Amino acid sequence: MERKLATIRTISELRPIEGADKIELAIVDGWQVVVAKDVEHMVGDKVVYCEIDSFLPIRDEFEFLRKSSYKKMGDQEGFRLKTIKLRGQVSQGLILPISVIPITQFATAHDLPEGMDVTEMLGIVKYEPPIPAELAGKVKGGFPSFLSKTDEERVQNLVKEYGEWRFTSKHLFYVTEKLDGSSATYYINDGVFGVCSRNLELLETEGNTFWKVARELDLENKMKSLGKNVCFQGELIGEGIQGNPYKLKGQNVRFYTGFNIDKQTRIPFMEFASL
Repeated sequence: MERKLATIRTISELRPIEGADKIELAIVDGWQVVVAKDVEHMVGDKVVYCEIDSFLPIRDEFEFLRKSSYKKMGDQEGFRLKTIKLRGQVSQGLILPISVIPITQFATAHDLPEGMDVTEMLGIVKYEPPIPAELAGKVKGGFPSFLSKTDEERVQNLVKEYGEWRFTSKHLFYVTEKLDGSSATYYINDGVFGVCSRNLELLETEGNTFWKVARELDLENKMKSLGKNVCFQGELIGEGIQGNPYKLKGQNVRFYTGFNIDKQTRIPFMEFASL
C-alpha cells in the first residue's frame, strides 16, 4: 500500500508560541505544525496535511516553499518537507488550505471526508534521497512476493486509536523506535537466503553494505539453523547511511519485526525476541 502523504485532517487545537507574534502551533492528530497567524486557521477547520518526507511538485501554490525546501530528486524538481524548528518550536509537515484541491465529485472542498487521501490528486510523491552505490548494489529482482514490505504506520497518525488500544485488550502490540537508516530485510525460504533493500532484492556483490553486514553477523547460517522459513526486518545503520546520526563505526542492523513466510503472518513478539 502506498503511503498517504497528504490527507484531509481537522485542526484540533491552536497553541500560542512564546515570543512569537506572527506564528502559532496547529495540532492535527498527533502532528504539530507551525502556521502563520495571518492565515485564518480555526479549531475545527478542515485542512490538507502533508507529512514530512512529502515531495511537492513545482506549482504556483507551493512556490512559497522555494527558499526553504527546494530540492532535486534525480531529474525531478520539487519541494521536500522535513522536520524543522521555528522559534525553537518543532514543526512537522505542512498545512494547506482545502482550496488547493481540484474538486471533482464533491460539491465543495469542505465536503471532503476526514482522512481522505489526496496525495495523487496534488501530485505529491515520497522523497527518496540518493542511494549510495554501496547500498544500491546489483538488483536480483523486485521485492519478493512471499514477503511483506516494511510499511509501519507513524504513531502520530493513530491518535484516534490511542484510547481503544490503551484501555482494552482487543489489540496486542509492541512499540519500537524508528531509527534513521535504510530498510533491510533478510530471509530464509526453502533453504535459500535472500537480502533485500526497501523495494528490491539484491545480488551479493563486493562492497554491498546489506550483504557485508549479513556476512559479518553470519545471518545465513543462523537463520538456517532455525529450521523454518522466516524473514527478519530492520534498519541498517552506521557509517555512510543517512549521515550516521548514531556515530557508529562500521555498519550494523537493528531488527524490529519478523515474518513467518509459511503462515504469511508477523511473528508474535515473544517468539520474535527468542529467535
